[in-house]
Amino acid sequence: MLVKWIRCTVVDRRGFERGQRKWAGLLGEPGFRGQGGGWSRGRTGVAHIFSFWESRSFYDSFMARSHDRLASAQSGTFKDAQVKLFDYRFDVKTGFEPRFTDADLVRVAHCRVHEERAEHFTLMQEKVWNPAMAGSPGMIRGLFGEAPGHEFLVLSMWQSAAEHGKYRTERVERLALRAQIEADVASLTGDIVELEPTWTV
Repeated sequence: MLVKWIRCTVVDRRGFERGQRKWAGLLGEPGFRGQGGGWSRGRTGVAHIFSFWESRSFYDSFMARSHDRLASAQSGTFKDAQVKLFDYRFDVKTGFEPRFTDADLVRVAHCRVHEERAEHFTLMQEKVWNPAMAGSPGMIRGLFGEAPGHEFLVLSMWQSAAEHGKYRTERVERLALRAQIEADVASLTGDIVELEPTWTV
């Protein structure tokens, strides 16, 4: 599965949200698995969209055919768009599906990892972080993805901000030490996204 992550700064909120609803047109696209997104909790006007495709070839075919027609509705409503593609590697918890209807919040972490530490980082994700997140009440599902150049995406869906807050304060520092995260990670950026139900396809 291919994961597409788009982050942008919205300059015309009403126009952007109106355009976002036009992405319902994705439903007929071969290989399309689901899309959702919302607003950053920490950065005013920043929107995140997560889109899922069965494979790179289905995605490339969509980009060549239908993308520009659907995207035209949002032209001029945002700036500074950053688009990243990741290959799905494994689930965080079990049975990842690109569904957004049962979650209120998505936590996204984007890690650039030192080349010689990429294998260790992946192993720690499986052995340390995954069990901790999977055991957290309120964490619904998630995935771990990889892009060329030792870049990784950890996406987790949560029932509520309160549940995610409990996980963070209790666990994260202790887990980071166990996973030797400082030795592995060259840079880490992340955000907490409040999902907008009308953006879900």
